[in-house]
Amino acid sequence: MNIIEVTSLTQEGLDIFANLTDAQLTDDKLSGRGLFIAESCKVINVALNAGYEPVALLTEAKHVDGYAADLLKRIGSLPEGENIPVYVGPRELLRELTGYTLTRSVLCAMRRKQHPSVEQVVKNAHRVVVIDAVVNTTNIGAIFRSAAALDIDAVLLTPYSCDPLNRRAVRVSMGNIFLIPWTWMNAPVESLHDYGFQTVAMALRDDSVALDDPCLKCIDRLALIMGSEGDGLPVTTIHNADYVVRIPMSHGVDSLNVAAASAVAFWELRKR
Repeated sequence: MNIIEVTSLTQEGLDIFANLTDAQLTDDKLSGRGLFIAESCKVINVALNAGYEPVALLTEAKHVDGYAADLLKRIGSLPEGENIPVYVGPRELLRELTGYTLTRSVLCAMRRKQHPSVEQVVKNAHRVVVIDAVVNTTNIGAIFRSAAALDIDAVLLTPYSCDPLNRRAVRVSMGNIFLIPWTWMNAPVESLHDYGFQTVAMALRDDSVALDDPCLKCIDRLALIMGSEGDGLPVTTIHNADYVVRIPMSHGVDSLNVAAASAVAFWELRKR
């Protein structure tokens, strides 16, 4: 592999790990389809399994023949693997470069894929989640992890939601973002009716039904709509949903974090 020692913070080729914002990494003009950063050998391997293409790696020098050895061997065996740069250096220099300690040891810049259409993503799905304007990267990663684990077939995101390929979101998901189909949804949520889905708006309303209501469990194609951390779902989204559903609470607790609420809802409304 092309091992390159990092000796300067301004060294050519390091911008993707240090100076470029998430918005700049996403920009198609940057490298054709844009880039994202995956962190840790486990997550990078999951991304490779899903067909994502590595562009460059950054790690501590000691991991080349240690923790990251198997990963580097795998990437080196790819058709263009010998030309992929692997930047190595001491921990303190890399921390200064990236702004954080590489607790997961390895960063890998990878090419994004073209987003599929909503129709392609939901074609064979029975349970999907719509993430509406959730902006916290930790919540996005946790929702994807629960979705993959609890039989959600696909994830749709409205335009104001956080990018699932944000470095922290990918890390929190433990790479499960790469295991489940997802795409951006620009049409109104009620357009899912065109694909045979009934919609469930998760909201605390007097006219809502409880999550364990038997009427929900026999629905063949169900789309669960999860709202933002602060304001929840827009009134119009709730009004246009087929069902408004609440998670019953005890001890005067008014609500759950959106990531926790999604896991509870996914389990209760999974396809029987």
